[in-house]
Amino acid sequence: MLARREKRRSKRSDVRWPVSVESEHGTIQGEIRNISLSGIYVRCDEPLRVNEDFRMAIIPPNRQAIGLTGKVVWADMYGIDHEENAFGMGVCLVEINEEDQKFLESAVSSRRAASREQRQVSNLSH
Repeated sequence: MLARREKRRSKRSDVRWPVSVESEHGTIQGEIRNISLSGIYVRCDEPLRVNEDFRMAIIPPNRQAIGLTGKVVWADMYGIDHEENAFGMGVCLVEINEEDQKFLESAVSSRRAASREQRQVSNLSH
């Protein structure tokens, strides 16, 4: 069987950060499950329209909210897991200020380094 080829330009880091999305129907609460320098994977109870821009507020731990504009590039209406009924969406970052972009760069790179270290320790113990 052929391995699925990764199409993303940036590596993703797993996170669990709350997010609020402003839609035409009001504010939708959700959670970011992973993040990169160019996009995020969002889970929420209400679907967002593909190819539309939305204002979002990401709430990372120990930091003020990050305001940005994101565009839904794909949606998985079957993105339901054993914990919650939620829709999954891939969102590309359309507009983010420079300070928040630098924070994301730092957060993503430090999470990848921590994950790499954890894998190395796990490999040594086997």
